Amino acid sequence: MIRLYVDVDLAEGREIALPDAQARYLVQVMRRGPGDEVLVFNGRDGEWGARIVAAGKRATTLEVVDQTRVQPPPSGIVLVMALVKRTPLETVIAKSVELGVSEIRLVTTERTNADHTRIDRLEAIATEAAEQTGRLDVPRILAPEPLVRVLDAQPGRGRLIFCDEAGDAPPLLEILGGQAAGHLAVLIGPEGGFSASERAGLRSRNGVIVVSLGPRILRADTAALSALTLVQAVLGDWRT
Repeated sequence: MIRLYVDVDLAEGREIALPDAQARYLVQVMRRGPGDEVLVFNGRDGEWGARIVAAGKRATTLEVVDQTRVQPPPSGIVLVMALVKRTPLETVIAKSVELGVSEIRLVTTERTNADHTRIDRLEAIATEAAEQTGRLDVPRILAPEPLVRVLDAQPGRGRLIFCDEAGDAPPLLEILGGQAAGHLAVLIGPEGGFSASERAGLRSRNGVIVVSLGPRILRADTAALSALTLVQAVLGDWRT
């Protein structure tokens, strides 16, 4: 069944006029027309079945029929990701949505070699991943901020797992075994790793848990997805 994210309130009988891009996808690409059924969600009201009531050049309209799933509580996993080049960053965005993160906070560091990114494109990638994987929400993606500013805002938001490429910290899986479920952020550095001063600063902060991802130096995108997989397996919704 085709699933669409819609940024409107959902209730029985509600009519939804689709934006042009979604209308083209539904009618021209997927060849759907009046009477065909789709699923819609908005990140707040659960998932609903809907029926196409009009599909033309002027407008494509859905009618919301009934709720198919209620909205679950949000995940407690946040990804704090240093900016990397476009292709690996887009891969991380798509796959981290599949892996269930609730929020993606982008940061710049001393060794960041990408100084900008299109948040609108990343949001579109996240939305498509949520539609395809059955999620009932789309994670927020926050515009890049300096690492220190994000760290200063971290107290009160939960624990921060710092995946240190130096290899002199306990394995992530070992550390997770002693943690309780709850709000957790995973920090992944840039291509080239954190600087010595950044590593020292991270290790000195309260609430930062320093871990290793093993004996090999991983690409930033590989490190992000490996860490999120382990967190989900031990503390996340993979246990349910």
